[in-house]
Amino acid sequence: MNKAADWIIRFRWVIIVAFIALTAVFARQVPKAQIESDMKTQLPEHWESRLNTDKIDEIFGGTEMMMILIKTDDVLNPETLERVRNISKQMKRVKGVDKVWSLFELKNIKSEGGAMIVDPAVERIPKTEKQKETLRREIAGNDMVYGSVVSKDFMVTAVIGLLRTDVPDKYIVPEITKLIEQNPGEEEISLGGLPYTRFQISENIQSDLRRLLPIGLLIMLIFLFFCFKRIRGVILPFVVVIMAIFFGMGLIPLLGWQIHIITVLLPVMLIAIANDYGIHLIAKYQEYNVEGSSDTKEELAKKIFASLSKPILLTGLTTMAGMLCLLGHSIVSARQLGILSALGIVYALAASLLFIPAVNSLLPKARPVIRADNNNTKRPILERMLVFFGHIVSTRPKTIIAIVVVFALIVSVGIFSIIIETDPNDYFPDNHPLIRTADLINEHLGGSQNISVVYKGDIKDPRILAKMDAMEKDLEKLPEVGLTTSIARIVRQMSRALYDESEEGYDRIPDTRNAVAQYFELYSMSGDPEDFEKLVDFPYEHAMVTARLKTTSTPEINKVVREIKARIEGDPDVDFVGGFGIIISDLAYSVVRGQLLSLGVAVVIIGILLMILFRSVTAGIISSIPLAVAMVTLFGLMGLFRIELNIATSMLSAIMIGVGVDYTIHFLWRYREERRSSVPPEAAVRKTLTTTGRGIVFNAFSVVIGFSVLMISGFMPVRFFGFLIVVSILSCLMGALVLIPSLCLVFKPKFLEPIKTSS
Repeated sequence: MNKAADWIIRFRWVIIVAFIALTAVFARQVPKAQIESDMKTQLPEHWESRLNTDKIDEIFGGTEMMMILIKTDDVLNPETLERVRNISKQMKRVKGVDKVWSLFELKNIKSEGGAMIVDPAVERIPKTEKQKETLRREIAGNDMVYGSVVSKDFMVTAVIGLLRTDVPDKYIVPEITKLIEQNPGEEEISLGGLPYTRFQISENIQSDLRRLLPIGLLIMLIFLFFCFKRIRGVILPFVVVIMAIFFGMGLIPLLGWQIHIITVLLPVMLIAIANDYGIHLIAKYQEYNVEGSSDTKEELAKKIFASLSKPILLTGLTTMAGMLCLLGHSIVSARQLGILSALGIVYALAASLLFIPAVNSLLPKARPVIRADNNNTKRPILERMLVFFGHIVSTRPKTIIAIVVVFALIVSVGIFSIIIETDPNDYFPDNHPLIRTADLINEHLGGSQNISVVYKGDIKDPRILAKMDAMEKDLEKLPEVGLTTSIARIVRQMSRALYDESEEGYDRIPDTRNAVAQYFELYSMSGDPEDFEKLVDFPYEHAMVTARLKTTSTPEINKVVREIKARIEGDPDVDFVGGFGIIISDLAYSVVRGQLLSLGVAVVIIGILLMILFRSVTAGIISSIPLAVAMVTLFGLMGLFRIELNIATSMLSAIMIGVGVDYTIHFLWRYREERRSSVPPEAAVRKTLTTTGRGIVFNAFSVVIGFSVLMISGFMPVRFFGFLIVVSILSCLMGALVLIPSLCLVFKPKFLEPIKTSS
């Protein structure tokens, strides 16, 4: 290491210029990064649910809805209907809107003089109470609109724009918003649908990036000055963080990736983690640069590098390994975050070990911060606290171990209450307009999520139509299902227009294919066959039964998915199942699978690295104990406080292990040095805590403070992630300061003891 230190001093200017130039190259790429807010892209392209949902769009055209909800005391009031009609007409002229569903666009199939007549659900606006009540009865008997675009209490109606697949959210949402502003009224109006949800997610991502990064950097500057009281203690780690952020964010467009919700975590993670190595270097600099030290600035830089290069390199590798364990996730953005954060950490590690010593060797020696005397009353509060911890641990190690075990057992009860949730509506606070709209849709208009069962064959065959009809009726019985639609329901409505209630053919599927074909022929005489294009394709080879769910809860959606899959198992007429409900169900599976896989891989890899580092199996076992306690605490608190396991919080364990193990490594490394210098165990613990312990505390609190900025994010999962990572890191810190020293004193592992020499 001395040769490496000499090399750094010799080529310091080359190192400094190289890092600045390379950072500038990546910084120029950052503005090219694009935002992706579609939940579907979180799943791998080859996953069946994503392929099937795309196939629905290909067969039936765009099925995504932009919804305008209008709420009032009675939507059949002339003023309200006039507003609905105007909005419907103007929405049809919006570029990208393929079709409009509303009271004025959807049809009413009825009988007139023994013939089937197809008129708009609202042909004319009622002027009298009698006309209004007649219209109310007609709507109540119309399966195409009742409970779908008008609520059963007639207090809510919707104007729904079905969008083409090529229309961007950033265009359509402002256009629809402008349309609403052009049609003012007394009614309460709100927007909903997946395009609006994605638009809000995109807006929040941009807002988070604008807010979290500067606030996080400002907090980190203040924290660094509080820790080190010197400008170099602030600037050098801070510069490394800036370099790592530009490098990590610049990689996104270079790799052809996009910014997802989870990617918001990247700059904050680098703020929290990338300065850890610089913090240890500055802490060691202040430890060596005491009053009376005769070392030159170059000698100080060399000594610090020689002393810390190995543990810093190894802690960097373990943190990187923890991040790379996110590759076990099925969620695309989680895997990308693992790669980006690992590479950002490598860059920060290289900058800390090369750039900081190079700059340090050029700067004049700083005024000492740590006093050379041992007067405990004059020491800063942190050092007095570490002395206290050293005393408690060295005198009562068994008591500490017992307390930790009892605490872990109590908290572990919460693990059994963990909730898995991937609903995008849960990204937002309860008072967000999007949530209020989703609640309106779920309560009054059948539901905001959908699952579609696609049938393939001769759709005019009564056998297939009967199957679809039976599927609809079965789905309607599920408490989670608010509304179902299919071409079979429309055929039954046609039969009600052609037969009297007392006749055999009323409200049923005809017995022959020819009769079904005649129904459609009769409809086309006064209606438009394209009215059914979202239910059946024109060759009549594919049709779908769609269930709209009046719940956004992932466990409840999973229940419906299981019911549907059990119902269609072995049915040769069912082609596939798709829809956003299936996407959410698969995301939930990915969250659980990713959590377990990344956790297991992280534990194994980190354990192996520690065994190699200390050349001892016991090292891996002992180091895993505080991590296990931290994990139990993390998941226990999630269950006790009802914090959901979602796409953000499912990454906690890998990140916590990768970051949290650093504190254990630094403690064990210094403790082993003290023991090999023949310092007694109790004294070695106290010495380690009062020296290396200072850097460990600064390191941990820099991570805590860095991640705490996430608690002001616009996304609820990101807020909870921020809270939980703070809890996790504090648990790991206490494990390194209290539990690990106690284990060392009680069990006296051989790999930490002095090497016996043969006499």
